Amino acid sequence: MNLEHRIAIVTGGGSGIGAATSEMLAASGAKVVVTDISEESARQTADVICQRGQEAIGLGQDVTRIDEWHQVFETTAKKFGVANALVNNAGVSGAGKDRLEEPEGLEAWRFVMSVNIDAVHLGCRLALEQMKVSGGSIVNISSVMGIVGGAGPAYNASKGAVRLLTKSIAAYCGKMGYPIRCNSVHPGYIWTPMVRQIVDVSDEVSTEEELKEMLLLQHPIGRLGRPEDIAAGVKFLLSDESSFMTGSELVIDGGYTAV
Repeated sequence: MNLEHRIAIVTGGGSGIGAATSEMLAASGAKVVVTDISEESARQTADVICQRGQEAIGLGQDVTRIDEWHQVFETTAKKFGVANALVNNAGVSGAGKDRLEEPEGLEAWRFVMSVNIDAVHLGCRLALEQMKVSGGSIVNISSVMGIVGGAGPAYNASKGAVRLLTKSIAAYCGKMGYPIRCNSVHPGYIWTPMVRQIVDVSDEVSTEEELKEMLLLQHPIGRLGRPEDIAAGVKFLLSDESSFMTGSELVIDGGYTAV
């Protein structure tokens, strides 16, 4: 799956799934623009890529601001050329603050939605403007929690919205004749800082080891996911090997939704 033809923007690329995805795309030949709310983290990921002789830059980005989206696409075009791949990976969990009985639940709900779905919408809108003539591929990172219930109400609702937004964009591009594919990826529990935060809000576990043991029981494959597992799926969806896929859900969950 050679990606030498891809100029890819990866949001939330400073850590976890985003960092692994950025590194894997670059290793496959793509030119990668890594963005993150932490500019330092984005640059660290880009530096790792460049040290390997591959091409990347790191940018700070608040994905909820449309002006910063415009800046990212403009910087990408100046550095590498017009983007033809977008990975909407940036996201937040809500960390239990979105529970319906929490006093600040409404504020937490709006924050989670602004990052997990509003920002994905903004990225897709600008990507369509860039790619509607020359073509491209969009991958939106949803979750198994966008398919089944659990986690928190805002997180579930936002990830479910990503799933259907993806299908809507795929259908719209087909109707308009835009050569753009749009697919979603639905990870199970991936052992990243976001997942480890569950310890802070859980009533069932008090240590990371207890959390890991609890989650392992929910994954028939017998292990939790690694960021590279999701990165491999994103790489596939950005490659020509998936040229007949659009509006699809790629579930990479170790069997979580099978039981």
